[in-house]
Amino acid sequence: MKILVCITHVPDTTSKVNFTDNNTKFDSIGVQYIIGPYDDYALARAIELKEATGASVTAINVGLAETEPTIRKALAIGADDAIRVNSEPTDSFFVASQIAAHAQGFDLILMGRESIDYNSGVVHSLVGEMLGLPSFSPVMKLEIEGTTVKMSREIEGGKEILEAKLPLVAGCQEPIAEWKIPNMRGIMSARTKPLKVVDAVAVESTVKSQKFQLPAPKGAVKMVSADNVGELVSLLKNEAKVL
Repeated sequence: MKILVCITHVPDTTSKVNFTDNNTKFDSIGVQYIIGPYDDYALARAIELKEATGASVTAINVGLAETEPTIRKALAIGADDAIRVNSEPTDSFFVASQIAAHAQGFDLILMGRESIDYNSGVVHSLVGEMLGLPSFSPVMKLEIEGTTVKMSREIEGGKEILEAKLPLVAGCQEPIAEWKIPNMRGIMSARTKPLKVVDAVAVESTVKSQKFQLPAPKGAVKMVSADNVGELVSLLKNEAKVL
């Protein structure tokens, strides 16, 4: 079985977000980048399947040269090889098109349910549509029996139990697997594992970001005595306007 894991190169969740050029570009100075947390779950499940079945795992990322340390981390965790599509990931359609162009021949395509920078949550369904494969998200459990994939995913009000045949695309989230931390042996072996750099296929970007805006700062807090219910109701009604 051949597994393709799509990974994103995103700012660490503890990074302070700023913009430059009149709020038109993200300021990457001093920002630490990581594998997208949801992609980490997808990668961890892929490695578990590799250990259980002898499958091969390929990581793919759409990004420029600065994403290679993130890709090497995926190799250190256990991916056998990797592909970097040498292009700026401008929008979901563009990224999905690049993944689909290199996903032929894989039995299982895993990725996070969404990236944590733009949070569009549509790349898995776009890739599935482009390849003519079923796609499922958010997948919380994934087991393989022969060519049958048994999954559970979160839906409004509960969980849905599904079965489908390989090949397919899945957008993953916890608790599908536990994150894996690369050990020293993995880190050393990652240096020599194949990382293939390919040019992007010609796709017209459909979205262009014009300006970014930070959330409004938190307002001041008003403290109300526990025995002053009347004042609390008045504030909720007249100032917060939630009543």
